[in-house]
Amino acid sequence: MVDHLGIDGGLDDHRRVAAVLASVVSSCATGNGVNQLVDRVDPAVVTTVAALPAVCIVGPLPPPSGGMANQARQLSSLLKAEGVPVEFVQTNAPCRPAWIGSIPMVRAVFRLCPYLVRLWLATGRADVVHVFANSGWAWHLFASPALAVAQLRGVPAIVNYRGGLADSFFATAPRWVLRMLRGAALRVTPSTYLQRVFGKFGLAAEVIPNIVDLSRFAFAPHRDHGAAPRIVVTRNLEKIYDIPLAIRVFRRVREAFPGASLVIAGTGPEREALQSMVKDLAIDDAVRFTGRVDSADMPALYAGADCMLNPSSVDNMPNSILEAFACGVPVVSTDAGGIPDMAQHGVSALLSPVGDDKAMTEHLLRVLREPDLADSLRHAGLAEARKYDWPQVKQQWLAAYRRVARHEVAS
Repeated sequence: MVDHLGIDGGLDDHRRVAAVLASVVSSCATGNGVNQLVDRVDPAVVTTVAALPAVCIVGPLPPPSGGMANQARQLSSLLKAEGVPVEFVQTNAPCRPAWIGSIPMVRAVFRLCPYLVRLWLATGRADVVHVFANSGWAWHLFASPALAVAQLRGVPAIVNYRGGLADSFFATAPRWVLRMLRGAALRVTPSTYLQRVFGKFGLAAEVIPNIVDLSRFAFAPHRDHGAAPRIVVTRNLEKIYDIPLAIRVFRRVREAFPGASLVIAGTGPEREALQSMVKDLAIDDAVRFTGRVDSADMPALYAGADCMLNPSSVDNMPNSILEAFACGVPVVSTDAGGIPDMAQHGVSALLSPVGDDKAMTEHLLRVLREPDLADSLRHAGLAEARKYDWPQVKQQWLAAYRRVARHEVAS
């Protein structure tokens, strides 16, 4: 490969890389049922580039229901409803044999071969490749091959970069990572926070925000919780989301509201440790771990909540905050990453420094004790959520696809 797929070589280098990838695709396809691996575009919906370019979206799908997977699924479905010819190449497709899926690094390798097959074939049918990208191994195993294949196939690519770890990743990653990003036709981030991070490394990026489909959510009327408020946390159980902070805050709040309950909705490797923590704090009777909650069931979860806690230590533009806004649930959050760009302290949410138990406890108690404040946060949150509704975001994506397909973007 040329400089780890940095694709900075001459024409001969490009041809050598193309030959390698083509060989890999060919060998992977043998006996793998390529027709089953590729979701073909219905010819009846293919339109001209001047109208609606054919888009190949590369990214994960639930489960698990992470932010990027949910956004990828939403975008694909909403674009198809608009008549855009979309072909989806899934980066986290189920492993075969199934037991491989329980071994983190091994499952990535087993996914790579069929993934390359799908990439090669789907890219050849597209006018634009839209790559959902993240930091670390997700970049190396999935985003960079997608960009390399798109370049070798002569199809312009959009890098839609997500996640709160971009700064540290760019600072320590091999130089070819930034070169690949510079080679994309367009770089898009969901927040001005990530746009600033890109700028720090000399990369221009446009902002197209996350989508919240308001048609899925109902703005719930204020309810009198009495002495039994219901608190929800809707983040996966991973270290960067600092669920222990939410548990410590809840224990303090329960001293003032003995009937309070906490629902932690999400999955992840920290579940066993968190359950032990709850038991050690003697609040296990008031804390419920739901496990994975399907996207369709999230509105019902928010409908019964009096406040949503977001304790994350690293973040970008969390879907969970947008969903709480849409449902009229007051938000108490840390100020990690790009959160202050989407939630204004004292207006649409109450924000505290990362890891600050005391400040977050005080903010949660204010929301529970001051109905006028809670009501003000609810309505301001809904106004903010409307900025991310599909009719607003749709025009930005359609314009981006058209510009990229026509090669009208200066990278």
